[in-house]
Amino acid sequence: MNDWPDRRTGDRSERYGRGSASPQPESARAMPHIQRRPAPPQRPPVPPQRPQVPPQSQGGYDDRYPSGSPGYGNNPDPGYDSGYNTGQVYGGGAGGRGRGGGRAGGDAGYVQGRPAPDWRRRIKIGSLTLVVVFLVVSVSTYFWADSKLKREVDLSKVIERPSEGKGTNYLIVGSDSREGMSAEDKKRLRTGSAEGKRTDSMMILHRGSNGPTLISLPRDSNVEIPSFKGSESGKLFPGTGRQVKLNAAYAEDGPELLVRTVEFNTGLRIDHYVEIGFGGFANIVDALGGVEMDIPKAFKDKKSGADFQAGKQTLNGEESLAFVRTRYAFKGSDLDRTKNQQKFLAALASQTATPSTILNPFKLYPTMGAGLDTLIVDKDMSLWSLSQMFFAMKGVSGGDGTSMNMPISGSVGGNLVWDKAKVKQLVEQLKNDEKVTVTGN
Repeated sequence: MNDWPDRRTGDRSERYGRGSASPQPESARAMPHIQRRPAPPQRPPVPPQRPQVPPQSQGGYDDRYPSGSPGYGNNPDPGYDSGYNTGQVYGGGAGGRGRGGGRAGGDAGYVQGRPAPDWRRRIKIGSLTLVVVFLVVSVSTYFWADSKLKREVDLSKVIERPSEGKGTNYLIVGSDSREGMSAEDKKRLRTGSAEGKRTDSMMILHRGSNGPTLISLPRDSNVEIPSFKGSESGKLFPGTGRQVKLNAAYAEDGPELLVRTVEFNTGLRIDHYVEIGFGGFANIVDALGGVEMDIPKAFKDKKSGADFQAGKQTLNGEESLAFVRTRYAFKGSDLDRTKNQQKFLAALASQTATPSTILNPFKLYPTMGAGLDTLIVDKDMSLWSLSQMFFAMKGVSGGDGTSMNMPISGSVGGNLVWDKAKVKQLVEQLKNDEKVTVTGN
């Protein structure tokens, strides 16, 4: 029977022992000595550092330590564990991107996320884009509006003109032109159906360094028709000393003769001419959304259709036209009407030349379109000069300027006679761009 636990035979030729048949005890056997490597000394913890990995061409490990050996992974000391996982990614290719955005074969173990956005650069690019868009829109709008101006008045046809002075003088005319108006519009606006066109209001606006000055020229002013050259025929008509109402000059030969008559009777050179008809006037007001007016006293006029209560109110196009045309409801007739016209035009300019209108394309383009479609100017008028005129009129309502009627000394045959001494003083102050001290009626 075999008593060996591992079922070995009793063969004494076995590797261990020589059997137990000898009466002498078996001599001690030499057992192989296994020496354990002493534990490395404790090192203070150090912060994890980015491991230095050899280039891809040299391999990412040390061949001296085979897989599974204590020195595997370039760490010959198996007793030290830094706790840092290299996170080496294989299969990415040289210079490629590993999973998670890391660089395989490059900075092994370093995973780089998406870079933070450069907000300064984005703000600069966005601001530059807005500036470019604004400039493109502004330039396009300018040329669009400039192309719509009706430059029909040729001031070069006006003869014997006064010398130029300082500042800029505009002759602003409101005509009773019904051009482009339907029968329904004429009825609604109470304009009548008279053929041709006549001046319904006339003003001189001086823009200078001492603030703007707005001077109304009553249509019933008594003036002399001077020599002039026909605007259509080119024929020279000599002066005969004829005394007529001022609005008759326009009716006789249009804007050129009106400018010639104003210059002859005042001695003031007119630099630009601006005219607008009934329909265009009403359309501008409606496109703007109405004009707010403070009417000090209620009045009513059947001929113009005016019917206003006292106090602040917003007038639409139809109401505005009735307001500036009414004269029979006032004691001063045409002189009182010119004052209302000045007040309204100044309010219109003040409410048009505002950021809420200029920066709002839904209000700016309809307003400009409504006005430019019916606005008639001289051939040298630019859109820039026209805008300066509007801002000057805004200054009148803002208290920076002066508004007045042409000084009147009396009347003859129902026509208003100008005060020659005051007119001369007024013209000298305007020519020299001095502060206006003359007062009108």
